[in-house]
Amino acid sequence: MSLGQHLIELRKRLFISAIAIVVGAGLGWWLTDLFVWDAIQEPVQRVAEAQGSDTTIIFPTISSGFDLLLQIAFTLGLVISSPVWLYQIFAFLVPGLNKRERRFTLAFFATAIPLFFAGCAAGWFVLPNIVKLMTGFVPEGALSLLTAKEYIDFVLKLVVAIGVAFVVPVFIVLLNAAGILSAAAIIKSWRVAILVIVLFTAIATPSADIVSMFMLAIPMIALYFAAWFIAHLHDRRVERRNAREFGAAV
Repeated sequence: MSLGQHLIELRKRLFISAIAIVVGAGLGWWLTDLFVWDAIQEPVQRVAEAQGSDTTIIFPTISSGFDLLLQIAFTLGLVISSPVWLYQIFAFLVPGLNKRERRFTLAFFATAIPLFFAGCAAGWFVLPNIVKLMTGFVPEGALSLLTAKEYIDFVLKLVVAIGVAFVVPVFIVLLNAAGILSAAAIIKSWRVAILVIVLFTAIATPSADIVSMFMLAIPMIALYFAAWFIAHLHDRRVERRNAREFGAAV
């Protein structure tokens, strides 16, 4: 396709993704009132009960409740609509693949969705540990008041960021299938990849929570090497096919 056709295709994919996110946000608004807000504040309540403290979430401005409801709904919209916008990304990249390689697209898509949800679940799983750790530094007898905006920002960014990070290996394999990234290049950069993963998990989790950082880093590193292994198998298959075709041509 020409550059203009690529831009038109990109606009189409972005529009479909935006509609899906808006619809998902509408559902997220309803789910927030139903059970999501209770689930978000549960770690704080659990810590308050365990420590016998008055730790609680506060809304300091008159519009805080409405603003945070919108934020939670939009984030849930991203999560709920992830099958749609992930498919749009793959569909936009598919024209770069030949017919033989396009059969892998469905497998990539089917892998990306569970990995995204698994990443979100991993972020949610370590959240209570992080809340417990960070509130544990409050001096005895002091009142711990968590500003709703800062707390919600932390929770949502942690969950979504880890979800997206878990999908990155799938895109590495897709780039390999498209001939853009070789398996040799992937394994050559393994030290840099591990450093980036560790830095990412260190940023996503409090610096004092080493356990949660490694709980997130280890599966992400494993996924990176799994992506390399799949790319390695693909490159070997391509080399054998090219050797047969070249030999036949000679």
